[in-house]
Amino acid sequence: MQLTFASYNIHKAVGLDGRRDPDRIIAVLRELDADVIALQEADRRVGQRASVLKRTALDDTPWRPVPVSKRPRSLGWHGNALLVRRGFEILDAEPIDLPTLEPRGAVRADLACDGRRIRVVGTHLDLSGLRRRDQIRAILRHVEQCDPACPTVLLGDFNQWGIRTGAMREFDLRWQLLSPGRSFPSPRPVARFDRIVASREWGCIEQGVHHSTLAASASDHLPVFARFELPNN
Repeated sequence: MQLTFASYNIHKAVGLDGRRDPDRIIAVLRELDADVIALQEADRRVGQRASVLKRTALDDTPWRPVPVSKRPRSLGWHGNALLVRRGFEILDAEPIDLPTLEPRGAVRADLACDGRRIRVVGTHLDLSGLRRRDQIRAILRHVEQCDPACPTVLLGDFNQWGIRTGAMREFDLRWQLLSPGRSFPSPRPVARFDRIVASREWGCIEQGVHHSTLAASASDHLPVFARFELPNN
């Protein structure tokens, strides 16, 4: 079984031209054509925390949102949302509270894909290195407590400069750390903030940054992706 996972900080759908254009974001998602997509900054941070992507617009895409929001107008939790292909069954899903001084969180979903159970976590970590460590520990504790254990992918905006330094040292040998490439800022990326971390069951076939003309203007981040394969049971 092969699946493509992607992570995209959509900057509340505000592009480099200062315009909020959700249709442009959805066009980039269509270019990606991933099976599972973790979004960051998918909801507004004030008021009712409304989603910047209309659910009616998502109805016309190959994906449906995972039900992880705590507010009726939100797509996710603290801006973190998950989109999955419509053919996948959502077995379980929930938001994850993270230790922080500012609004941060994570979202987790267990999916059934071709008869296999997989787990995916999307997150947007703090700017503070100490907070990032605490948040990664909280996510790992949550994953370890989930039952049953299954192949897992964590992805999102980690706000981490070093590939295997700082907070990334919280991942032990049970995890493989991918750094698909430079993704921020989108016009001329220099930072590898957007990461993908996978449990050892997965074999990585391909990874990279989606750097199209449209993606370079739709948000201040570029999407990152990885294509994984699971061996037969």
